[in-house]
Amino acid sequence: MLNLAVLGGAFGLIFVAELPDKTAIASLVLGAKYRASWVFTGVAAAFAVHVVIAVAAGSLIAQLPHRRVEAIVGALFLAGAVALWRRGAGDDDEEERVGEASAEAGFGRVAGMSFAVVFLAEFGDLTQILCANLAARYHAPLSVGIGATLALWAVALIAMLGGKTLLRVIPITAIVRVAALVMMGLAGYSLYTAARG
Repeated sequence: MLNLAVLGGAFGLIFVAELPDKTAIASLVLGAKYRASWVFTGVAAAFAVHVVIAVAAGSLIAQLPHRRVEAIVGALFLAGAVALWRRGAGDDDEEERVGEASAEAGFGRVAGMSFAVVFLAEFGDLTQILCANLAARYHAPLSVGIGATLALWAVALIAMLGGKTLLRVIPITAIVRVAALVMMGLAGYSLYTAARG
């Protein structure tokens, strides 16, 4: 049975937690480069799978040692930041290739790549752990699952639509560089939190 208060609470908490997340940045970059509907298909499927995993895992994910989770997340952020920064180096003509890349890549390739990027990036993420905590606390897995899924989809859509708009004003190289800097900041914060305990 649906509990609308739990659904709304899960939506609000997950939405706010996901806004500054690496998967929102990934959705922005992918949405700027490829057809948004294709990207959203993959992203939405990956988020749905993660919510199912989080809700099913419930309290098990929440009981992982906090320091280890933070250290792993920090390392993943740092690796993602380095990869983004290196990808942005020397890509001054990337804006011209955006349209070509979208035309060359088919639906299956774009949706599959989007699924893989978000699926890997979201594993063990704050929102997945938060979703598991909510499911364990409220004993309303369906309400938490629907609220969390809708929140994650909403953030992805906002990021993708923003990516298309940003691309008209700012070169994709700059977007990638800013995303890399944000991810470096998140890596530093996660590693600092892990070290502090």
